[in-house]
Amino acid sequence: MTLTTGLLMLTMLTTLTESEQFDPNTVTPGVIGFLATFGLALIVVLLAFDMVRRVRRTRYRAEIGEQLDAEEAEARAIARASADGDTDEPVDSTTTDEPDLNDRR
Repeated sequence: MTLTTGLLMLTMLTTLTESEQFDPNTVTPGVIGFLATFGLALIVVLLAFDMVRRVRRTRYRAEIGEQLDAEEAEARAIARASADGDTDEPVDSTTTDEPDLNDRR
């Protein structure tokens, strides 16, 4: 496209836009625009709920995995102590009379 063709097209566009007047009452998104926007907002809300559910599930799985690892380590320690002939069981450090401040129930 040459420079003169570009300038000619630019002048034609400016004259066309200046000559046409739009009625602001007829140039609206209408019902279709409202439904499209509402549908998009609904999809975003549903995706947010799903994301929160998945993040919560992942966090709970990590917490349970940590608890299982701790129980397994404790069981191994008890097994080693009984294999060594030590009759005293190790004290469970997780059970106390004090409330757990990290418990978020």
